[in-house]
Amino acid sequence: MSLKLAYSLAIIGAALWGLVGLFVQNLYAHGLTAWQVVAVRSFFSMLLLLSYLLIWKRQALRIKWRHLPYFIGTGVISFVFFNWCFFKVIEQTNLSLAVMLLYTGPLFVTLISRFLFKEWLTTRKVAAIIVTLLGCSFVVGLLPNGSIVLTASTLLIGIGSGFFYALYSIFAKLSSRYYQPLTITVYSFICSTVFLFFSSNLMETLPLLLQWDVMLNSLGLAFFSTTLAYILYTKGLSQIESSRAAILSTIEPVIAICVGFFFFHDELTLWQWSGVLLVFVSMFLVAETSRSTREGRSSPLQRK
Repeated sequence: MSLKLAYSLAIIGAALWGLVGLFVQNLYAHGLTAWQVVAVRSFFSMLLLLSYLLIWKRQALRIKWRHLPYFIGTGVISFVFFNWCFFKVIEQTNLSLAVMLLYTGPLFVTLISRFLFKEWLTTRKVAAIIVTLLGCSFVVGLLPNGSIVLTASTLLIGIGSGFFYALYSIFAKLSSRYYQPLTITVYSFICSTVFLFFSSNLMETLPLLLQWDVMLNSLGLAFFSTTLAYILYTKGLSQIESSRAAILSTIEPVIAICVGFFFFHDELTLWQWSGVLLVFVSMFLVAETSRSTREGRSSPLQRK
């Protein structure tokens, strides 16, 4: 694979992640709750990825059952609750605000990794944390006038999306000592699907899911914004440095905000757009590290 193709695959994969809101909003329009949408995404993604592995990479399905708690961590503690928080904020406000609150995730990763993995808290990382906090303060309206545009509960749920999103990186880093990314992801989906099957009452909505337009949006969410996005991003990441891939993945919130703006008419003030820009700056501060301190690759599905 050429380097140009690797970069293209990573960019396309990240861009597909940014289309999540397009499918989620359409599912909301048909009466599904945020919890049910999480279940739909988990179930269909599990089916697609499991089918792919059974056909092409059966060896990736081999695990030791004592490592199951790692997959419960990525699949239930992180994936389920991150998605619920993220989709709930989309339901209560709009896609653009939900995306920006989600990107408090790197802040939590940095802080948790400092204490759990003893990673250095460099000047660049501290600067990224400060810039992230400033950016999110502008996005939610705390700055410059001190008038929050979100309710306290919505803001807390939004920050929760970033926190649970960050936990995927933590659990995946632990399991990546033993398994490749595809294995981690498919078993994460299996664990999340089992958990959601008993908690989402998804079977009660089966007649709704069998409607043609609902089925198309469910498959679109699972195929384009989850399974295909992951496979393309993983393929590209295999040929380029993880820090550079992290920078390329910033196309995701750009696409998400464009979807919110053009399809759902999200409105952001000039100050909120300034906050969006600051959040992007913080992503580059975290990702652009010196060659001497670059870490090896971990699971690339640390976000979705």
